[in-house]
Amino acid sequence: MDKPGVQFRTNQKITWCPGCPDHIILESARRTLISLVEQGYNKNNFAMAAGIGCHGKIFDYLNISGIYALHGRAIPTAIGMKMGNPNLELLVFAGDGDTYAEGMAHFIHACRFNPDLTLFVNDNQSFSLTTGQATPTSQPGFKSNLEPLGNFNSPLNPIHLALSAGASFVARCNANDIEHTRMVMEAAIKHKGFSFVEILQDCVVFNLYVNNKDRLMYKLPEAKRTLKKALALSQEYDYINNKGKIPLGIFYAQPRPSLDEEWPQLVNLKNKKVGWGGLKK
Repeated sequence: MDKPGVQFRTNQKITWCPGCPDHIILESARRTLISLVEQGYNKNNFAMAAGIGCHGKIFDYLNISGIYALHGRAIPTAIGMKMGNPNLELLVFAGDGDTYAEGMAHFIHACRFNPDLTLFVNDNQSFSLTTGQATPTSQPGFKSNLEPLGNFNSPLNPIHLALSAGASFVARCNANDIEHTRMVMEAAIKHKGFSFVEILQDCVVFNLYVNNKDRLMYKLPEAKRTLKKALALSQEYDYINNKGKIPLGIFYAQPRPSLDEEWPQLVNLKNKKVGWGGLKK
């Protein structure tokens, strides 16, 4: 076990912009893994797939095994890893552009298929790694070098989309709140099935309009909710106005058989605590 204080850290220099909430998200994830190991989880079973974007640099800073995936392909990469070894605790780190543009089809079908993995989407409503183009969650009027006249499109609502597509665990948190984010992350990883966590974050360089929304946020009470109620809550925030209310916490959690539980071959691997390479001929 690593020494306290350095657990799950690497020696790579962190190159995110100073003040970027990605630093806080990294710390929330690190504390989550430490907490789970203290509860009996095997550190060596944690693995990740990371997409392309500012968020994806967490691959270099969080000391667990994994694959740096292609843009928009972190989800299917993680599903493949899970099919190869269903004993892994798979974490997917992606961004709003990575997930809802190039990766949209994979996101929707992951909600349907219910693989036992956890998707964390860092949403700052811009393609910040490539200097601030609009993503599917950017507000109308958002100007960039690519769209000097402003974004003409209305943002989609990922929470509503995930619920509609059949995700069995849907949550949202605020990157600025380390402890609440850690708690949501831990609950998501413990959930058996596809867990989707949207992490709202500021962008300190490009899409400044989306910043400073903490005053609008409130935490949902811990309670089991019907899908109808969760869908209603998902409509409280439209990703456009810096007005109204933004609910945080677990919108919906309803266990159902996960993808790896549907296949007897994978159940056999899990019972033997091995991947395909560990089976004797």
